[in-house]
Amino acid sequence: MSSASSSPSVAVLGTGIMGSGMARSLLRPGLSVRVWNRTRAKAQVLAGDGARVCAEAAEAVRGADVVLTALNDGAAVAAAFQAASAGLTPGALWLQTSTIGEEATLELASRAAELGVTYYDAPVLGTREPAEQGKLTVFVSGPPEGRESLAPVLDAIGQRSVWVSHEPGAASRLKLVANTWVINLVGAVAECIGLAEALHVDPRLFLDAVAGGPLDTAYLHAKAAALLTGDLTPSFAVSTALKDSRLILDAAQQAGVRLDLTQASADRFARAEAAGHGDEDMIATYYAGRTEQ
Repeated sequence: MSSASSSPSVAVLGTGIMGSGMARSLLRPGLSVRVWNRTRAKAQVLAGDGARVCAEAAEAVRGADVVLTALNDGAAVAAAFQAASAGLTPGALWLQTSTIGEEATLELASRAAELGVTYYDAPVLGTREPAEQGKLTVFVSGPPEGRESLAPVLDAIGQRSVWVSHEPGAASRLKLVANTWVINLVGAVAECIGLAEALHVDPRLFLDAVAGGPLDTAYLHAKAAALLTGDLTPSFAVSTALKDSRLILDAAQQAGVRLDLTQASADRFARAEAAGHGDEDMIATYYAGRTEQ
């Protein structure tokens, strides 16, 4: 590393909901952070937090010990990495935190190897608030040799790191399983609130009925509150949930598994997106349950 192992320099490529949150979490313990985003304005807001904003991806990664990507899908990650390739330092560690599925993960790992960069398949579990607070769960697959060097970065962005395997792909598979739970859980919240309202039941009575019992979850109350207050500021957008649902369904089909609930969730997200709710929080799948949009 160009600096002490306890304080690696980090380049963050992609400063949307998750990338900006992780960048701020990296800055809090005093790590040197450079940021880049295709739309510069999204990166510029981090200047006030102490990040160095770069006009080019290659500039952001030049001399960085760790390159962290946080973009929407495999194509966006590949494009950013290609744009950054001229500035990469041989031996740098690439922490790829986006949910992109196993196929894209393996393709990117191969590209990283060609450039002399060590790839870590590291999708994160969590949304806006955990990213901002450094409380994500990070699933990691990659060579154990870089574990110590990555520790300050992983400690800054997450409350827990789960080392899944030495080989890329395994962490992405685990992330698809975890996202299946999240996606179907949010659909259940949306349907319960929708049905309560249709039956002239105060949704708060339902929330109170399950509170503190084995059927209760913090996620239920958080997503229900978003609906009931009308605050659909995205912590995880409908369009992103639809993308992840399709990744899950593709993986399931290849594995010979039928996921009826996830297919139904994907259909609801698609209807919500078509109705103009794509940029809202994923609980806006609620609106896909209405017979009149």
